[in-house]
Amino acid sequence: MSIAPVDDLGRRRFLMGGLGVAAGLGVLGPAALATPASSSQPRVFAHGVASGDPLPDAVVLWTRVTPSPECLPGAGRGPDVDVTWQVARDDDFEDVVASGVVRTGPRQDHTVKVDAAGLRPATDYRYRFVLAGQASPVGRTRTAPSPGDSPAQLRFGVVSCANWQAGWFTSYRHLAERGDLDAVIHLGDYLYEYQPGKYSYGHDQVDIRLHDPQREIVSLRDYRRRHAQYKTDPDLQALHAAVPFIVTWDDHEVADGNWSGGAFEHQPATEGPWKKRVRAAHRAYDEWMPVRISGTAVTGDGDRIYRRLQFGQLADLSMLDLRSYRSERVQPGDPAIDDVQRTIAGGPQLAWLSDNLSTSPCRWKLVGNPVMVAPVLMPPRPQREQDALSQHVATSTRRTSEPNTDTWNGYTSDRDRLLGRLEDDGVTGAVFLTGDVHTAWATEVPSPRTGRPIAAELVCNSLTSNNVDDFMGTRPRTTSLTLEAAIQQENPHVKWVNLDDHGYAVLHVTADGVQMDWHAISDRRDPDATSRVLASWAVAAGSARVRPVRDPVTA
Repeated sequence: MSIAPVDDLGRRRFLMGGLGVAAGLGVLGPAALATPASSSQPRVFAHGVASGDPLPDAVVLWTRVTPSPECLPGAGRGPDVDVTWQVARDDDFEDVVASGVVRTGPRQDHTVKVDAAGLRPATDYRYRFVLAGQASPVGRTRTAPSPGDSPAQLRFGVVSCANWQAGWFTSYRHLAERGDLDAVIHLGDYLYEYQPGKYSYGHDQVDIRLHDPQREIVSLRDYRRRHAQYKTDPDLQALHAAVPFIVTWDDHEVADGNWSGGAFEHQPATEGPWKKRVRAAHRAYDEWMPVRISGTAVTGDGDRIYRRLQFGQLADLSMLDLRSYRSERVQPGDPAIDDVQRTIAGGPQLAWLSDNLSTSPCRWKLVGNPVMVAPVLMPPRPQREQDALSQHVATSTRRTSEPNTDTWNGYTSDRDRLLGRLEDDGVTGAVFLTGDVHTAWATEVPSPRTGRPIAAELVCNSLTSNNVDDFMGTRPRTTSLTLEAAIQQENPHVKWVNLDDHGYAVLHVTADGVQMDWHAISDRRDPDATSRVLASWAVAAGSARVRPVRDPVTA
């Protein structure tokens, strides 16, 4: 087959672990965010390539094609086409081990998603797509170890809360350049639904980049366009091409504060029925993300995203959905917080998770947990500080210590049942990996009965979304220092908290312990921002205690 080279308009080249990935587009202006390079010669693979959900013998592969100028994301126009996919052991695709043809068209928004099977465990592969003689960028992916194997180590990027309007995704670039990751765990808020001027950079809500479309997204076409825009980011493209993703959604993939019956940011009178909006958001997510939903890579066959992946005998990972089944949130102090009928996970998912943790043969039981599980009381603070905290940890303004009821704090019955099961069954090695709150934490999750730690929780900071000092408009490491001290005084099981910095985390897993290294970027406004290590905390095998570590794990 004769394959033309991929065009290099606006291309940034990243070297990752010895693999040269032509992975990125120049960042486009708002009017052209989802538009091919020219009307006469559209860039066929303008949204990059991605892989996800690695199994020992299979991995999901993804791309999106633009076969003709009218095939804009969300447009619902253009021809059906056949796209070839290939998986090889070598960079030049002389040793192709799996291949096939997938038909796509406007019904799938011209996205391509395939479960490439028949692969070997714990193996690096290269993959690409071909349409009409043009090849996509080459991606690297890696399968999981066999269930009976005992890998010496695993290493995961851990990220959440990437708001396009609040800054550049330089954290993705720094992760892509490492070359040592088995996968990236994305804990939610992969994109944001807001219009320009809403929830943007800093106290004054400055738009570093404008969202497309320039309105709050509600319809299927809107969600498709927003996904397409995010996948034009060169640093996100680079990371997707370098390593498989393991993702779940939080609320902003649909609407802020969503629960099973609505969202406090959804207005039925002007935005239509809630269920229609959810169907649109979930459909676009299924089309545009390298994820198995309801157990398959087939688009539109279900919406169950909670699932479990195993990495030999060393670790398994239970990815949760804490939005689709939850009861409506109540305010702090409401007795309904403890109502046994209220749920954050839904009965079937909670039973599934409890069984996973209790029966897993693995040394480490990792939980991809979109919102915090540890009980945290927010101390009373001056009004200005309280208002800033409430922007992302959802405290109230009453001058007493209160919980954030958007997290497991607001659904104590579910949390007590889960933690009680861990305690009753003597489960060790449970580590919750958490996003959502735009801040970094290392906590010990206490038993609701005895108070002793029975699990650890490691919370990653946001990639770009505002945190406490951003909302207050204060300089980092000033007012936030007193807030951090007050939180730790109120919550002795919180061993470390950082309310200021943005960035990403890297989780290193061995039989002896789990270590999280938090990295902070220098400036969200700078597309060339640098990165520094913020802190490192570890959990030893057989313990639920977290301890500080001096040295981060380097690539």
